[in-house]
Amino acid sequence: MSFRKTLKLICGFAGGSAVLVFAAAAADSSGFFGEQGGERVSRWSRFTVLQAAQPAFTPASHTPTPTGHAWDFNWDKRDPSALTNGKKKENATEDPTSEQNNSKPKATRNILLIRHSQYNLSGNSDKEKILTPLGREQAELTGQRLAALGLKYDVLIHSSMTRATETANIISKYLPGVELVRCDLLREGAPIEPVPPVTHWKPDAVQYHEDGARIEAAFRRYIHRADPKQKEDSYEIIVCHANVIRYFVCRALQFPPEGWLRMGLNNGSITWLTIRPSGRVALRTLGDAGFMPADKLTRT
Repeated sequence: MSFRKTLKLICGFAGGSAVLVFAAAAADSSGFFGEQGGERVSRWSRFTVLQAAQPAFTPASHTPTPTGHAWDFNWDKRDPSALTNGKKKENATEDPTSEQNNSKPKATRNILLIRHSQYNLSGNSDKEKILTPLGREQAELTGQRLAALGLKYDVLIHSSMTRATETANIISKYLPGVELVRCDLLREGAPIEPVPPVTHWKPDAVQYHEDGARIEAAFRRYIHRADPKQKEDSYEIIVCHANVIRYFVCRALQFPPEGWLRMGLNNGSITWLTIRPSGRVALRTLGDAGFMPADKLTRT
């Protein structure tokens, strides 16, 4: 076999190394692939030798293994087809297709989750954990960013904790006419024990038990598809905390919720979830803080 043919043969194998290509080509040119024991080695024998030197190539070794979990379109228990199944029709002549169409959501919900700004970490109580001067600057920048987006916001909901309340009040200055709503369910906490665990933060099991139920209740209240009566797309702002936002994102995307601590969020950042009428969920931004100067970024 000529040097050129040998080189083409070797280079055609996926994952071959440059060392193997050079060595095989040199061997062929030196006659090592020539006669052996009085008989010429066949092309297939050479192919077997070279193939054995290559790492095994299978689709499974280069493609992540699918989890096998299909998307649950009734994740929020508001799928119209699931709501109408098993219901007794008052009018026997009623068209079931028409009934289902009337119960279908038609609008998209946009939920902008804002992490509170930097606050006083040395405070002993919630009332003492007020925003720092930098934190107030961050809230101003976030408010300006939300206003610049030019969206028609429907409501501004915020956690009842001091740092979230102050952040929401500053943001609201840039969104005149948008209703402010306070909610205890959105308070910071420990949603679920993280996997993998971390050494610097280990709440007691009872805290996961209590906080987890509350944060899950907040998720069910605020993260779902639009009501069928909603005619236009909505834009809702929720000012809360990093743990709450990260848990919401995992739950909404149907990712393992215990992975929430693998994400990080800057203070004053914007996380944008979109929920379609079909129940599909998209994450448009996660922790967007690109509107802040680099020297204003913190994650405390």
